[in-house]
Amino acid sequence: MRLILLIFIAISGYVTWHLWRLTPGGTAVKITVTALFLLWMVAAFASIGLRKYLPYRAVVCLYEAGQPWLIVFTYLLIAFVLADFARLFNLIPKSWLNDNLPVLLSIAAVIAAVMAAGGIHYRHKYREELSIKTEKAIGRPLTLVLASDLHIGYSNRRDHLAHWIDMINAENPDLVLFGGDIVDIRTEPLVEGGYADEFRRLTAPAFTILGNHEYISGHDDSEQFLAEAGITVLKDSAAVFDGIRIIGRDDRSNPSRKPLSELACGDGLFTILLDHQPYDLGEASAAGIDFQFSGHTHRGQFWPVSWLTDLMYEKSWGHYMLGDTRYYISSGLGIWGPKIRIGSRSEYLVLHID
Repeated sequence: MRLILLIFIAISGYVTWHLWRLTPGGTAVKITVTALFLLWMVAAFASIGLRKYLPYRAVVCLYEAGQPWLIVFTYLLIAFVLADFARLFNLIPKSWLNDNLPVLLSIAAVIAAVMAAGGIHYRHKYREELSIKTEKAIGRPLTLVLASDLHIGYSNRRDHLAHWIDMINAENPDLVLFGGDIVDIRTEPLVEGGYADEFRRLTAPAFTILGNHEYISGHDDSEQFLAEAGITVLKDSAAVFDGIRIIGRDDRSNPSRKPLSELACGDGLFTILLDHQPYDLGEASAAGIDFQFSGHTHRGQFWPVSWLTDLMYEKSWGHYMLGDTRYYISSGLGIWGPKIRIGSRSEYLVLHID
C-alpha cells in the first residue's frame, strides 16, 4: 500500500510539474493553475474518504465536481508522457512544453471534448439481446432482463434508478436478474431516499447476488435493503422459476463461499449462474451450467483502463462460449465514480429462452 501511495505521489508530481511549466505567465498564474488542479484532486478523494462524515448533499456535490478529475488526470498523464517522448526524439521543439498557452488550451480542449462525449455516451443505455434455444424442458418460453453494477447512491441517484426501472418494465420480462453491486458504497442514502420504492415497481420477480460493493457497504445492511426492495438475494443458494434453476454465488469477498460444484445440482434443469466477478470461467462449464451472467469489470469504464481489464480477465466484456456453456460479461448498467464512458458502454441484457 505504501509503495502504491509513493508511486501515485510521484505520478501526481510529474503531472503537476508539467502543468506548472506549460502554464504561461508569472509565478502567481502558475501557482493559481496548479493549486486549482490540486484542489480538484482533493475534492475527488474527499468524495470517497468523507462519505461517512458529510451530509448526503455535500458528498453528491463533491462526487459530481471531483470524480471527473480521475479521468482528466489520466489523460494529462498520457499527454505529457507522449510529449516527453516526442521531445526526447526531437519530434517536437522543447519550447512547446514551456509557457505555451496554445498548447495548454489545445490539450484542455481535446480532453474536454472527450469528457463531454463520454458523458453523453454514458447516458445512452445499450440494449443487448440474446436468444437461447434449449432441448431441456422449461415451463414456457421466457424473457429475462439481466443487469449488473447499478452502483446507486451518490453518482447514480433515485431519478436515474427510476428511469432504469422503466426501461426494464418496458421489456415485459418474466424475470429480472441482477448481477451484484446494486449498492455503491453505503446503504444509508438508499434507505433515506426511498430507493426501495423504485425497485418495488418492477413488474416481474427479481433476484440478485451480492457483489464486492455490497460487502464494502456492509453485507447485512445491503441484504436488509434488498429485502425491503422486494429483491430475493441468492447467497450460495438457488431458486427455481418456471423450470429454470437460478444459482447465485456469494461474492469472492467472502473467502468461505461455497464451491460451484456444491451448488450445481445436475438435475436436468436449464441453469443460470449469477457470479459477480468473472474469474475461473471454466468452473461453470465443468459444472454443466447453461448460462453464466457476470459483471464487475465495467470494462474499465474509460480507455485505456479498458485495455487493462481485457488483460486481467479471461473475458472482460461481452459474449463468450466455453464448452456447452454460454456467458455474458456485462460492463454494467450504472457506473462507479464519474458518469462518463469512454471505450466502454452502459448496458442491460434481454435474454430469451425457449
